Amino acid sequence: MDHGHGTLIRLTKLTDTSWIVHWFTAAHGLIKTVAKGARNPKSPFAGKLDLFFDAEITFARSRSGELHGLREVSVTSTRESIRCDYNAILLSGYWCRLLELAVELDHPEPELCDLLQRGLDHVAAEGASVRALQFFEQELARNLGIARERRHAAPALREVLGGLPPQRAQLLERLSSPRIFPIAESESGDLK
Repeated sequence: MDHGHGTLIRLTKLTDTSWIVHWFTAAHGLIKTVAKGARNPKSPFAGKLDLFFDAEITFARSRSGELHGLREVSVTSTRESIRCDYNAILLSGYWCRLLELAVELDHPEPELCDLLQRGLDHVAAEGASVRALQFFEQELARNLGIARERRHAAPALREVLGGLPPQRAQLLERLSSPRIFPIAESESGDLK
């Protein structure tokens, strides 16, 4: 059995009762685990597997493939506030997808794991911003050895990774535009 602390970055339906769970860990890098029966409400995994959760995990390595068997999960952080803000969800998902493009399976990347955890904690506390997006990209480029000036991190990453996740354009548009507030009603009940 292997143990580690990781961040859940993707959930994919495997069967009617099971998930494929992608974790990003410092000790093991990007790993894929199978959580058998996890979609069943009486599963020991119930309530423990959701995007951006940090957890201590125990898994059994597969002898022949890349899908390891998830055995135990002990959640250490849920980052609940991310789920209350669509922009925070988009940004967090973008970072996770970016890391999936940048790393190999089962290859330890402690610096990148730390970057992801710091980024998610920041978004959970402060919300999503263009500055947070660009800082993450710059730090990722620096860790990959392709660092350039901050405003040039995205083109460098695009070139090295063969493209950036498509939600980046939507993120920049949403984060750059002013916040939209609900329309106020006048005292007579008419919309202003």
